[in-house]
Amino acid sequence: MRHEYELARQYTLSLYDGLDESTIMWRPSYQGSSIGWHLGHQAAVNHHALRNWINRDGSINPAFDRIFDAATDEIGRAFLPPLAEIVAYREIVAARTLERIDEILSGDCRAPDQMRRIAVTMLAGLINHEYQHDCWVGEVRQALGHGDPPNPLSTNPCLLNCDGYWVMDLTLAQERAETARS
Repeated sequence: MRHEYELARQYTLSLYDGLDESTIMWRPSYQGSSIGWHLGHQAAVNHHALRNWINRDGSINPAFDRIFDAATDEIGRAFLPPLAEIVAYREIVAARTLERIDEILSGDCRAPDQMRRIAVTMLAGLINHEYQHDCWVGEVRQALGHGDPPNPLSTNPCLLNCDGYWVMDLTLAQERAETARS
Protein backbone atom coordinates (compact mmCIF):
# COMPACT_ATOMS: atom_id res chain seq x y z
CA MET A 1 0.00 0.00 0.00
CA ARG A 2 2.91 2.33 0.66
CA HIS A 3 4.01 1.87 -2.96
CA GLU A 4 0.43 2.37 -4.19
CA TYR A 5 0.26 5.64 -2.24
CA GLU A 6 3.34 6.88 -4.07
CA LEU A 7 1.93 5.77 -7.44
CA ALA A 8 -1.33 7.63 -6.74
CA ARG A 9 0.64 10.80 -5.96
CA GLN A 10 2.71 10.38 -9.14
CA TYR A 11 -0.50 10.01 -11.11
CA THR A 12 -1.79 13.27 -9.65
CA LEU A 13 1.45 14.97 -10.68
CA SER A 14 1.01 13.65 -14.23
CA LEU A 15 -2.36 15.39 -14.41
CA TYR A 16 -1.02 18.87 -13.70
CA ASP A 17 2.62 18.63 -14.74
CA GLY A 18 3.21 20.88 -17.73
CA LEU A 19 0.16 23.06 -17.14
CA ASP A 20 0.84 26.72 -16.41
CA GLU A 21 -0.25 28.25 -13.13
CA SER A 22 -3.13 30.24 -14.64
CA THR A 23 -4.55 27.00 -16.06
CA ILE A 24 -4.16 25.25 -12.70
CA MET A 25 -5.94 28.12 -10.93
CA TRP A 26 -8.75 28.41 -13.53
CA ARG A 27 -12.22 27.61 -12.20
CA PRO A 28 -14.95 26.29 -14.48
CA SER A 29 -17.55 28.40 -12.62
CA TYR A 30 -18.03 30.36 -9.42
CA GLN A 31 -19.34 27.16 -7.88
CA GLY A 32 -16.44 25.10 -9.25
CA SER A 33 -13.01 24.36 -7.90
CA SER A 34 -9.72 24.76 -9.69
CA ILE A 35 -7.10 22.07 -10.14
CA GLY A 36 -5.08 24.04 -7.57
CA TRP A 37 -7.81 23.71 -4.96
CA HIS A 38 -8.06 19.96 -5.55
CA LEU A 39 -4.28 19.61 -5.15
CA GLY A 40 -4.36 21.41 -1.82
CA HIS A 41 -7.48 19.58 -0.69
CA GLN A 42 -5.95 16.17 -1.36
CA ALA A 43 -3.01 17.10 0.86
CA ALA A 44 -5.19 18.65 3.58
CA VAL A 45 -7.35 15.55 3.90
CA ASN A 46 -4.21 13.39 3.94
CA HIS A 47 -2.73 15.55 6.71
CA HIS A 48 -5.91 15.50 8.81
CA ALA A 49 -6.39 11.74 8.46
CA LEU A 50 -2.80 11.04 9.42
CA ARG A 51 -2.87 13.46 12.33
CA ASN A 52 -6.16 12.15 13.67
CA TRP A 53 -5.54 8.43 13.19
CA ILE A 54 -1.99 8.36 14.38
CA ASN A 55 -2.24 11.22 16.88
CA ARG A 56 0.97 12.91 15.78
CA ASP A 57 2.08 16.09 14.07
CA GLY A 58 0.37 19.42 14.45
CA SER A 59 -0.89 21.64 11.69
CA ILE A 60 1.52 22.42 8.89
CA ASN A 61 -0.32 25.58 7.89
CA PRO A 62 -3.55 26.63 9.69
CA ALA A 63 -4.55 28.86 6.75
CA PHE A 64 -4.30 25.86 4.40
CA ASP A 65 -6.40 23.83 6.85
CA ARG A 66 -9.22 26.30 6.24
CA ILE A 67 -8.75 27.03 2.54
CA PHE A 68 -8.57 23.40 1.48
CA ASP A 69 -11.32 22.08 3.75
CA ALA A 70 -14.23 20.63 1.78
CA ALA A 71 -16.52 22.69 4.04
CA THR A 72 -15.07 25.87 2.52
CA ASP A 73 -17.75 27.35 0.29
CA GLU A 74 -16.82 27.03 -3.39
CA ILE A 75 -16.85 30.81 -3.79
CA GLY A 76 -14.15 31.03 -1.10
CA ARG A 77 -11.98 28.65 -3.08
CA ALA A 78 -11.08 31.40 -5.54
CA PHE A 79 -8.39 32.89 -3.33
CA LEU A 80 -5.60 30.34 -3.29
CA PRO A 81 -1.92 30.64 -2.46
CA PRO A 82 0.59 30.36 -5.33
CA LEU A 83 1.02 26.92 -6.89
CA ALA A 84 4.57 26.59 -5.53
CA GLU A 85 3.21 26.85 -1.98
CA ILE A 86 0.50 24.28 -2.66
CA VAL A 87 3.03 21.85 -4.14
CA ALA A 88 5.41 22.41 -1.20
CA TYR A 89 2.53 21.68 1.18
CA ARG A 90 1.72 18.47 -0.70
CA GLU A 91 5.36 17.37 -0.42
CA ILE A 92 5.54 18.06 3.33
CA VAL A 93 2.33 16.10 3.90
CA ALA A 94 3.56 13.18 1.77
CA ALA A 95 6.94 13.12 3.54
CA ARG A 96 5.23 13.05 6.94
CA THR A 97 2.87 10.33 5.77
CA LEU A 98 5.71 8.14 4.51
CA GLU A 99 7.72 8.77 7.66
CA ARG A 100 4.82 7.67 9.86
CA ILE A 101 4.10 4.65 7.67
CA ASP A 102 7.77 3.63 7.83
CA GLU A 103 7.68 3.93 11.64
CA ILE A 104 4.65 1.68 11.72
CA LEU A 105 6.15 -0.86 9.31
CA SER A 106 9.34 -1.02 11.38
CA GLY A 107 7.31 -1.53 14.57
CA ASP A 108 8.53 1.78 16.00
CA CYS A 109 5.13 2.68 17.46
CA ARG A 110 2.74 1.65 20.20
CA ALA A 111 0.60 -1.39 19.38
CA PRO A 112 2.51 -2.17 16.15
CA ASP A 113 0.20 -4.98 14.95
CA GLN A 114 -2.87 -2.82 15.40
CA MET A 115 -1.16 0.17 13.76
CA ARG A 116 -0.17 -1.94 10.72
CA ARG A 117 -3.82 -2.79 10.18
CA ILE A 118 -4.83 0.83 10.64
CA ALA A 119 -2.09 1.94 8.23
CA VAL A 120 -3.39 -0.34 5.46
CA THR A 121 -6.91 1.03 5.82
CA MET A 122 -5.67 4.60 6.15
CA LEU A 123 -3.50 4.32 3.03
CA ALA A 124 -6.36 2.81 1.04
CA GLY A 125 -8.57 5.74 2.10
CA LEU A 126 -5.87 8.28 1.19
CA ILE A 127 -5.24 6.59 -2.16
CA ASN A 128 -8.96 6.51 -2.94
CA HIS A 129 -9.36 10.17 -1.98
CA GLU A 130 -6.38 11.10 -4.17
CA TYR A 131 -7.95 9.28 -7.13
CA GLN A 132 -11.39 10.74 -6.43
CA HIS A 133 -10.06 14.25 -6.87
CA ASP A 134 -7.87 13.15 -9.78
CA CYS A 135 -11.11 12.33 -11.59
CA TRP A 136 -12.29 15.90 -11.08
CA VAL A 137 -8.88 17.27 -12.07
CA GLY A 138 -9.16 15.21 -15.25
CA GLU A 139 -12.57 16.76 -15.95
CA VAL A 140 -11.16 20.27 -15.56
CA ARG A 141 -8.26 19.34 -17.87
CA GLN A 142 -10.78 18.11 -20.45
CA ALA A 143 -12.82 21.31 -20.14
CA LEU A 144 -9.63 23.22 -20.93
CA GLY A 145 -8.92 21.11 -24.02
CA HIS A 146 -6.08 18.98 -22.62
CA GLY A 147 -7.69 15.68 -23.64
CA ASP A 148 -8.58 12.61 -21.69
CA PRO A 149 -6.45 11.89 -18.65
CA PRO A 150 -4.27 8.79 -18.80
CA ASN A 151 -4.99 5.74 -16.68
CA PRO A 152 -3.23 5.51 -13.30
CA LEU A 153 0.33 4.18 -13.19
CA SER A 154 -0.53 1.28 -10.87
CA THR A 155 -0.86 -2.23 -12.26
CA ASN A 156 -2.30 -3.56 -9.00
CA PRO A 157 -5.31 -5.72 -9.87
CA CYS A 158 -7.12 -4.34 -6.79
CA LEU A 159 -7.19 -0.88 -8.40
CA LEU A 160 -10.38 -0.72 -10.39
CA ASN A 161 -12.65 1.83 -11.95
CA CYS A 162 -15.89 2.08 -10.01
CA ASP A 163 -18.59 4.56 -11.05
CA GLY A 164 -15.98 6.55 -12.99
CA TYR A 165 -13.51 6.76 -10.09
CA TRP A 166 -10.33 4.78 -9.54
CA VAL A 167 -10.59 2.81 -6.29
CA MET A 168 -8.14 0.62 -4.38
CA ASP A 169 -10.54 -2.16 -3.38
CA LEU A 170 -9.43 -3.70 -0.07
CA THR A 171 -12.34 -6.14 -0.16
CA LEU A 172 -11.03 -7.53 -3.43
CA ALA A 173 -7.51 -7.68 -1.99
CA GLN A 174 -8.77 -9.62 1.02
CA GLU A 175 -10.74 -12.05 -1.15
CA ARG A 176 -7.65 -12.70 -3.28
CA ALA A 177 -5.50 -13.28 -0.21
CA GLU A 178 -8.04 -15.75 1.18
CA THR A 179 -8.22 -17.57 -2.16
CA ALA A 180 -4.41 -17.76 -2.28
CA ARG A 181 -4.35 -19.29 1.22
CA SER A 182 -6.90 -21.96 0.27
